[in-house]
Amino acid sequence: MLLRVLHIVVLAALVLAAADVYKIKYESTLEAERVGKLRTEIRREQDTIAALRAKWSSLDRPDRIQELAQRHLQQLKPLDARQLDPLTGLPERPAELVPAGTADPIGAVIEGLENNDLPTGSVRNPSETR
Repeated sequence: MLLRVLHIVVLAALVLAAADVYKIKYESTLEAERVGKLRTEIRREQDTIAALRAKWSSLDRPDRIQELAQRHLQQLKPLDARQLDPLTGLPERPAELVPAGTADPIGAVIEGLENNDLPTGSVRNPSETR
């Protein structure tokens, strides 16, 4: 009787071990497929990178850039020093719309617009006429 129980326990352990081996084999097959897909994707990305580098080197050729510069920049004229305006020719700095340290700067701008005491491009003084 004890021998039969021992045989049944050993047989059950053998079946469980076989199921576990099958599960491990199935998981390793799935992982091998995943690794193969990743290697294929990596190879494809490396090919894309190589193609982009080749394209970049063809776009970055000095003779090509020189030809483009001559074609597109020939209408430009050299800069003349008389075209530059001295800093004294700049207009005065506009008045501060919001005083420094204001807790609600947007509210201060809105109040200034309501009072018509802030200069803006969209609000005209009522005293100004065209």
